[in-house]
Amino acid sequence: MTAAVDIQALARQIRDARGVGHKRDIDAVVARLGLSSRHAAVPVGDDCAAIPDGDGHLLLAIEGFLDSFVAADPYFAGYCGIMVNLSDVAAMGGRPLAVVDALWSRDAAEADPILAGLRDAAMLYGVPVVGGHTNTRADAGNLAVAVLGRAGPRLLTSFDAAPGDDLVAAIDLRGRFREPHPYWDASTGAPGERLRGDLALLPGLAEDGLVEAAKDISMAGVVGTALMLLECSNVGGVIDLDAIPRPDRVPLARWLTVFPSFGYLLSVRPDRTPAVCARFAERGIAAASIGRLDAGRVARVRGAAGDEAVVWDFVASPLIGCGQDGAGAAS
Repeated sequence: MTAAVDIQALARQIRDARGVGHKRDIDAVVARLGLSSRHAAVPVGDDCAAIPDGDGHLLLAIEGFLDSFVAADPYFAGYCGIMVNLSDVAAMGGRPLAVVDALWSRDAAEADPILAGLRDAAMLYGVPVVGGHTNTRADAGNLAVAVLGRAGPRLLTSFDAAPGDDLVAAIDLRGRFREPHPYWDASTGAPGERLRGDLALLPGLAEDGLVEAAKDISMAGVVGTALMLLECSNVGGVIDLDAIPRPDRVPLARWLTVFPSFGYLLSVRPDRTPAVCARFAERGIAAASIGRLDAGRVARVRGAAGDEAVVWDFVASPLIGCGQDGAGAAS
């Protein structure tokens, strides 16, 4: 419960989080590249680039990793290179096809645990690494990984949430922290069959027309990710912090800044919310409606006592610039 928590302090924590700060860099980059949602077949601002292809879409996702993370936990960095990209593809209602990586390291020994993580994740998730770029004579270590996927004609995007929708959070709580980092690891050590089946939930929901919009929970955390979804869809809403699925004995303040291995926010028509939550529950994944979207362009959080605080006013200050008048790329 959050009755004893300062709701204004939590709102400030969300605004000031490192993951949210990184998202604020997106707008300037997109402007410099001259991208615009007004000229794209599929608006720019989602977890993947979506490219119309026949009766469906190709999906292209890429993630680059902080050198500090790669140095501190090289195996998990390699593993995440696969895992987080597959999450991006699933968030748009797609299924993965293949992986490529770009790796720089000082020597082969430094590269080995990163490559082991890539290999293990590729095997567990059943997605082949088909090529990439490797340099084991670099001055510093860096890693980037890209995944190609495919979706049908109906994409799940960040642009289709609507006033009156429920905001549903689905998070796999069967994990543990990858201490001391804010990473909730519900993937390593899990059976590959389960991991693949869990990811397949998202394209299944898209194909059955049960979900209006979706976004995977990123390093910005649950509420930070919700901010990006709301901004892209030009809506506002209130998030009930007590309703967010959370492991026992994990403080709310810490959970709000966590990157979960499997975590999604979904915009769902209220009459479909029970069916959507049931699909996750059938696979042991916690899912609940954590708020309601409205026509305003302000994101608020609510505590257990009913007190509210504004987290972001998109009219006064765009976050990633992907609303009505601009574009952004938010992975």
